[in-house]
Amino acid sequence: MPTTPATLDRFLTPSHQALWADVDAFAQEEVLPLVERMESAPSRVDRKTARLMASRRWFGVTVPTAFGGMQAGHVAKTILIHRLARVSGAAAAILQASLIPVAALLHYGNDDQHAAVLPSVADGSLLMSIAVTEPDQGGHIGGMTTSAQWDGKAWVLSGTKAHVGNSHLAHQHVVVARTAAPGTRTSQAMTAFLVGADQKGVHVHRYASKLGLHGFSYGLITFDRVRIPPQNILGEVGQGFDIAQSSSILYGRPNLAAVSLGLHEAAVALTTQHVSDRPRYKGAVADLGVVRDRLGRMSARAIMARILAYHAVDMLDRGLPCDMELIAAKAIGHELAAEAGQDAMELHGANALTQEHPIERVWRDMQTTYAPAGTGEVQRIRLAQNLLHEHHHPSEETDHTQWSTRLAHLTRHARADPAPAL
Repeated sequence: MPTTPATLDRFLTPSHQALWADVDAFAQEEVLPLVERMESAPSRVDRKTARLMASRRWFGVTVPTAFGGMQAGHVAKTILIHRLARVSGAAAAILQASLIPVAALLHYGNDDQHAAVLPSVADGSLLMSIAVTEPDQGGHIGGMTTSAQWDGKAWVLSGTKAHVGNSHLAHQHVVVARTAAPGTRTSQAMTAFLVGADQKGVHVHRYASKLGLHGFSYGLITFDRVRIPPQNILGEVGQGFDIAQSSSILYGRPNLAAVSLGLHEAAVALTTQHVSDRPRYKGAVADLGVVRDRLGRMSARAIMARILAYHAVDMLDRGLPCDMELIAAKAIGHELAAEAGQDAMELHGANALTQEHPIERVWRDMQTTYAPAGTGEVQRIRLAQNLLHEHHHPSEETDHTQWSTRLAHLTRHARADPAPAL
């Protein structure tokens, strides 16, 4: 049975270690045989992988046991995504994308919404998406043009959302739309709605292939005067910005850090194998000092990314303020992975350019983790703002501004105990 890295011992319980072995076996036996099919048809949405993960109830990893979920916390969630991404970035993306709207529902849904939706999320019969990004605005929430108007009986939603994770698999969308008059502060101008994928006026556009993550759909959805009853508001009117931001920081960033980590480790493993097997005179390419220097740097980067990713989610499971750690894990995790990916491509030489070598797929998939949940520049600006706030207001308590602290009382029931039930 594969052993977990000793560097993570302080973060992992025996139950986590068992989950690690379970997902590794699943990835090899169930996911790996599907990778070639997904790569051969980049415009086709893979549904089998989602069904296989749903049968294991992994979409309910952070859902409370009262609703049939695993209630295993963020370290367990990271294990699932990280270990899947080593074999298939697309499989990891399918899982992580549906966990972000689950966060919105857990944090802001009322008792009726929890009772109606969470059991189906937990058993895998209902997948969710979150629709915030727009074609012309990207992640600039303040520029959002999708809007919802109250007509006296229902909210009428119109607009277009882009890069919606699991756009073609989701049965229900969390849609953030502008509901306030022009001039209203962005933090109070948006509202989140629960929208059924089969509602009249919801149109999922035909999926077009992207550079990476073949098999995973992150597509375009148009909403044309979709009528939404008031009971389908998530949270309160005007709380949509908070819902989008908190879900992105507490779930989106660490999820993408886990995807980057899995791809990063795959690149290191593939490159180590390649240079060890490739002959050079009486030895192998790996015997060259310059190659070993490259491998050493790749190994050091992977160790740093692994520790940061798990340290951040361990803090989150413990209820500690950790927004900055989550942000750093996403930004630095991608940066380190991208550097390792460049080394991997160069050490593979011309072989890296052919689909016969999996490093080509891994490198393409790496490019997809930069922009979602905020680019590297956005993350670094947030980190700088935190430093400057502390510098100018050293006597002020800053933890209250962190989502990891503000939502602790709402997520306590979904946090891991020392030995989460899996």
